[in-house]
Amino acid sequence: MLPLRDSIPRVHRPVAVLLIITANALVFLYQLGLPPALEEQFIHFWGVIPARLFHSDWSFWHQYPETHLYLFSYMFLHAGWGHFLLNMLFLWIFGDNIEDVMGPWRFLLFYVSCGLAALLLHAYFHPDSTTPILGASGAIAGVMGSYFLLYPHSRVLTLIPIIIIPYFVEIPALVFLGLWFLIQLISGLSTLGSAEGGGIAWWAHAGGFLAGMVLLPVFRNRSRCYFCYNDRGRRIGVSRFDGH
Repeated sequence: MLPLRDSIPRVHRPVAVLLIITANALVFLYQLGLPPALEEQFIHFWGVIPARLFHSDWSFWHQYPETHLYLFSYMFLHAGWGHFLLNMLFLWIFGDNIEDVMGPWRFLLFYVSCGLAALLLHAYFHPDSTTPILGASGAIAGVMGSYFLLYPHSRVLTLIPIIIIPYFVEIPALVFLGLWFLIQLISGLSTLGSAEGGGIAWWAHAGGFLAGMVLLPVFRNRSRCYFCYNDRGRRIGVSRFDGH
């Protein structure tokens, strides 16, 4: 399922979302310009390898630099065009409405916090993995978790390819995001017992999503306006925080 747009209009210009997309694009273009050997080295240095976190001797023998910036830099690395474009699409669709209720600075801090939570959950289940974790999907999953709580009655225009026929349908955000999270959770459970986690950081996605739900009340800004909706999904005006 590929989301194309949601039904919630933004109130404010999504400054932080645009900055994050720009930063991801610049880093990705830099990656593309590296020779293959240097790109692999770049990903191993600035992505997160769980074994590097839990096994100091492993990190020492592989001569990794003495820095913890990789805990943040991994969120701006991507494995290819598909990985990059899908992540930015999800961020663009769901991120502007979350920034609406937080403001740009709180949203940036929220985004990074969700990315860290996503990383920690994945590393907890796969502490011996030597496969680099990279990508914005854990942090973006946090955005989706907050959206799930704020706008369950939103409609998400979704592309569902049936063999070679594109099928477009509007799906309630509660269903779209709930199904997405369920897939991550089931896939994560299927990797338990696997040292490498199956090549996709399912637990990072699930952890980011849960972090977004938990951290939403912490980062909401009482002075920010946003569109509010009733239980039937109808817009009832612009509101501040919980004062509908």
